[in-house]
Amino acid sequence: MTATSPLKTKVAIIGSGPAGHTAAIYAARAELHPVMLEGWMANEFPGFPEGILGVEITDKFRAQSERFGTKIFSETVNKVDLSRRPFVISTDERQVVADAVIIATGAVARRLEFPGSEEGTGYWMKGISACAVCDGAAPMFRNVPIAVIGGGDSAMEEANFLTKYGSKVYIIHRRDEFRASKIMQKRVLDNPKIEVLFNSVVTEAFGNEKGNLGGLRLKNTVTGEESSIDVSGLFFAIGHDPATKFLDGQVVCLELDSEGYIVTANESTATSVEGVFAAGDVQDKKWRQAITAAGTGCMAALEVEHFLTAHQE
Repeated sequence: MTATSPLKTKVAIIGSGPAGHTAAIYAARAELHPVMLEGWMANEFPGFPEGILGVEITDKFRAQSERFGTKIFSETVNKVDLSRRPFVISTDERQVVADAVIIATGAVARRLEFPGSEEGTGYWMKGISACAVCDGAAPMFRNVPIAVIGGGDSAMEEANFLTKYGSKVYIIHRRDEFRASKIMQKRVLDNPKIEVLFNSVVTEAFGNEKGNLGGLRLKNTVTGEESSIDVSGLFFAIGHDPATKFLDGQVVCLELDSEGYIVTANESTATSVEGVFAAGDVQDKKWRQAITAAGTGCMAALEVEHFLTAHQE
């Protein structure tokens, strides 16, 4: 096959991770011979008593998908034509023509940039995270002070969750009031283990003797006063961005909600375009967990199988 020859498949999966690879495994076992366009792939997981890192579990997902016959291309989708079936999916290297499509591109947690927050040279995944539910129970966060950045319901929920593990939890918010619901605010303000730092922003993260996060330098947005706090954990809770930019410019547009998440039918992964399904965090802005994403990946593959059976020519 040359780079200009379209690759034909019954089902194309855009994206990888728990949702995409679960969909691929189920589709492959149903002998649908899926093609996956994983892009440049971007927490522990149940079933591994000693824990397993996200990178490791993703490698295992990928190996299992390939073992069942999924063709995987590490290429980023830049255009889709959903105006008619078969659908056409384009990358810089090839076109894939598919009778059905599963979108599992996920969502990216928003992060702030300041000295010490970088990957590699900073303390990202060395005390700094964007998922309290994923990482908060790790030994490094037990019985130590922790900070959460944010002012919405997610920040309130994560701060309360982290009080089960940390000795103290700071909430750092750049304004003088939260935007969270009143009931969530009350839970935070009534919790003796939580201290709120209003009108504050993080200007730098610094380390400890072990090379992990040791504390934060702060600046008051009103007075300009600078201070520091000793913390061993910092969690961003400032929202997520669904990976749906590649859907811009379609002739026939998938229905997205006001935040850019793909809208799916109730108790289904079906989208507004017949034959296109969505799984994982790209359509789930509530749970955003690996295990729930895997569940919707399974659903999407089963729904694709039923769809293709019903539309056999």
